[in-house]
Amino acid sequence: MSKQNVSSAKRPQLVDTHEIEIKGARSNNLKNVSVRIPKDNLVVVTGLSGSGKSSLIMDTLYAEGQRRYVESLSSYARQFLNRMKKPEVDYIRGLCPAIAIEQRTTRSNARSTVGSLTELNDYLRLLYARAGTMYSPVSGEKVRKHNVSDVVDYIQSQEEGAKIQLWIYLPKGSEDRKTGEELDLLLQKGYSRFRKSDSGDTLYIQDELDEGSAWLTQKISTIDRKAYQILIDRFVVKHEDEENTKRMADSIHTAFLEGEGDCLIEVIDGSTKAFNNRFELDGIEFPELTPQLFNYNNPYGACKRCEGYGRVLGIDEKKVIPNEEKSVYDGAILCWTGEKGQKWLNDFLSYAHEIDFPVHRPYEELTDQQKELLWNGNRYFRGIHQYFEKLEKKAYKIQNRVLLARYRGRTKCPDCKGSRLRKEALYVKVGGHSVDQLVFLPIDELHEYFKNIQLNEEEYAIAKRLLVELNTRLETMVKIGLGYLTLERLASTLSGGETQRIHLTRTLSSNLTHSMYILDEPSIGLHPKDTDQLVDVLFELRDLGNTVVVVEHEEEVIRKADFIIEMGPDAGIHGGELVYAGYYKDFLKEGEGHYTADYLTGKRFIPVPQNYRKPKQFIEVRAAKANNLKGIDVRFPLGAMTLVTGVSGSGKSTLVHDILYPVLLQTVNDDYGRRPGAYKEITGPLKDIDQVEFIDQNPIGRSSRSNPVTYIKAYDAIRNLMASQQLSKIRGYKARHFSFNVDGGRCEECSGDGYQTVEMQFLADVKLTCEVCKGRRFKDEVLEVEYKGKNIYDVLELSVDEAIEFFEEEQDIVGKLQPLQDVGLGYIKLGQSSNTLSGGEAQRVKLAFYLSKENTSDRYLFIFDEPTTGLHFHDIHKLLHAIDALIERGHTVIIVEHNMEVIQCADWIIDLGPEGGKHGGQLVYEGDLEGILKVEASHTGRFLKQKWVR
Repeated sequence: MSKQNVSSAKRPQLVDTHEIEIKGARSNNLKNVSVRIPKDNLVVVTGLSGSGKSSLIMDTLYAEGQRRYVESLSSYARQFLNRMKKPEVDYIRGLCPAIAIEQRTTRSNARSTVGSLTELNDYLRLLYARAGTMYSPVSGEKVRKHNVSDVVDYIQSQEEGAKIQLWIYLPKGSEDRKTGEELDLLLQKGYSRFRKSDSGDTLYIQDELDEGSAWLTQKISTIDRKAYQILIDRFVVKHEDEENTKRMADSIHTAFLEGEGDCLIEVIDGSTKAFNNRFELDGIEFPELTPQLFNYNNPYGACKRCEGYGRVLGIDEKKVIPNEEKSVYDGAILCWTGEKGQKWLNDFLSYAHEIDFPVHRPYEELTDQQKELLWNGNRYFRGIHQYFEKLEKKAYKIQNRVLLARYRGRTKCPDCKGSRLRKEALYVKVGGHSVDQLVFLPIDELHEYFKNIQLNEEEYAIAKRLLVELNTRLETMVKIGLGYLTLERLASTLSGGETQRIHLTRTLSSNLTHSMYILDEPSIGLHPKDTDQLVDVLFELRDLGNTVVVVEHEEEVIRKADFIIEMGPDAGIHGGELVYAGYYKDFLKEGEGHYTADYLTGKRFIPVPQNYRKPKQFIEVRAAKANNLKGIDVRFPLGAMTLVTGVSGSGKSTLVHDILYPVLLQTVNDDYGRRPGAYKEITGPLKDIDQVEFIDQNPIGRSSRSNPVTYIKAYDAIRNLMASQQLSKIRGYKARHFSFNVDGGRCEECSGDGYQTVEMQFLADVKLTCEVCKGRRFKDEVLEVEYKGKNIYDVLELSVDEAIEFFEEEQDIVGKLQPLQDVGLGYIKLGQSSNTLSGGEAQRVKLAFYLSKENTSDRYLFIFDEPTTGLHFHDIHKLLHAIDALIERGHTVIIVEHNMEVIQCADWIIDLGPEGGKHGGQLVYEGDLEGILKVEASHTGRFLKQKWVR
């Protein structure tokens, strides 16, 4: 064999640079999966819940990309980063830099806002610090810090030959120094003349000292320093004389030093102009413009009263004036009722004509100035704040303390008006607006403002690059349906879908190319109208030369994909296989027989009910006006499935989560922990509801030992069964011996976890199987107890589907496990840690808990928040059956949802909109499915018609 042939034989096989190859993936339930993913494409990964999608993409592909990046850093840097273990895979080739935007639980940090999450606040701070102009709140004039060059330019602007005198105010010196002593020091420095402002005559310092005037014996701190001015130098304006200009600059520099930052330029037979090199005007010294001044997370910039939170514990306007539809005369001010309070109201009414105050106008229609007058009072009368101040002074009386407590709450900070910043930061303006005015604008309006902002040439030169970054991020937020949010919106009030799209905004602005973006269900919380915009953004990412991998179930996203990967064929132990990998153009034909393709082609479908329920009883919310709701009246039927839908930001969560749910908690559950948003009244047969439950996607437990079978109370029956076995009776084992949450039967070495964690500092923590129990979590003697050949560890390793078959003779256990299977969770293990469940899975476990309850006379009202999150078409079919079972038991279900399959199965539809933000908050439609198809203003109706036509 020639040398050339030997060389060729040893040369490693080249990797196709146009694709990513995953070989032998075995994470979680994956069964040695191998797949090739083409680069520079929009790749959608789909399949049933639990089929292995996230295991393949998040736990394998992304985890390896992150691990390689972290491993490339120094050992010192790695100890400060998340430590990641190598995923279970043979190899991954062709991997490019990976960026993942996962489903994240919303932050509870009270300082975290939309502005901070998107990093827009950082750019705003820099914009205001570098291109902002400070204005005095007294005169409205610009506040400037003068340099030597500013003073020289002013002098040179005078006529040729003009005579100039440079003065400073008498220096403050030491507080204990006498005026005569300070003048003597100035004389020794070479300054010989001064003048008194009352006479204007120039005098010699030596003559004044020789005369020994009485004012010379006074301390400088006791006299008006500005009444005495020291002459520093005199000039004649010579425009072409550089030496003369240099002398001016030296003298002005000296004047700033000796005059403690101040100097005066007097044009003989002309005007006198003051300059200072401090940030000062109208007797106020302002702080320097720095980014920290506009940062409420920094003690320097935060409001001193609320410490940057924007809210304080004080008198709550909503509690003082609970019904804003009332006028002051009709008793809108709740604290001004009763014998003592009425006197305050009468005082106000007796003087109202003096200030032309509209006492018969509803409080909500009063202007901001009129409301401020009512709260703060004036020389004619005392306001609401004065009323509570009087109570504070007599807080030693128990009745006053009770009264104060009744009206206290978290309210807007009176100093910063909710802007969170110190007042000096609000004196700075860019384009005529202060930063607090911008952060309360909806994103779409803010985008228009920055596109059309008017700046002078110098400001634009500074702000140009910042404006590009701001407009890029704002434009992306508008495109992906977040134009209704404001920068001040708290992160804790955002839905999961909104949070994910905000993270998407931040990532997109980097404009990376030849990278891999991984998104986990970005369409969560999106109406179909907004999904199209999201797909356009994903296409933009792809067209930049990136590989975009999306784990998704939304029909429109799947149909727009370039490449499809379907996992399955079923879930859990029956999944973890590659069902299809190929381009979408071939998917509907080649994927025939599998769930996704069959649902897309219509071979499988979610049937519309033959007979919808006809509601007879309604709960009516009247005049709902919290957030962007426009005082709407909405009816919720009892004993039916109600769908609350509408585009993102239309007011769905405000209506259901912020108004209806808190009111029902108070009236039904006697729970006053949540304060409802603004509304007039809620009427209807509330007495017919025994309990109200809000089923969201929060985890079912935080402990690693928390699991689904414990949550639905099936584990109690399993432990009792194991304790009833003959060997257990002989050894005296009780049910507690089969629990890993208490001492007794669990392995004490690992406290029932089955493993021990070894911290490795800059490497991933190592989880070692417990040497005592060998990962089986219980003591050996407890594991000797078996039922049908399986011990308690073996039972916990069973999937729900397997357990139902295994316990077929134990109807008590099967009855509690069956709901888990009914809601599509048959693939999860009985002992699976709850912190490994997705938000959608956690929500369905909660649903299964209520389905597992014995039939009782109690009638529940259930509120679901987007229960289709993470669900495939086939899983939605199962979910609807489970919800229908709840209603058949006499319960009421209200669902906030966008999914068209669920909407078409609803008995009653409430559609809000027509758009989001300020253009939403109206009731577009309420009624049955047939009616919404006829409403042209309804985006939901339009997409329902399109779906049926398809």
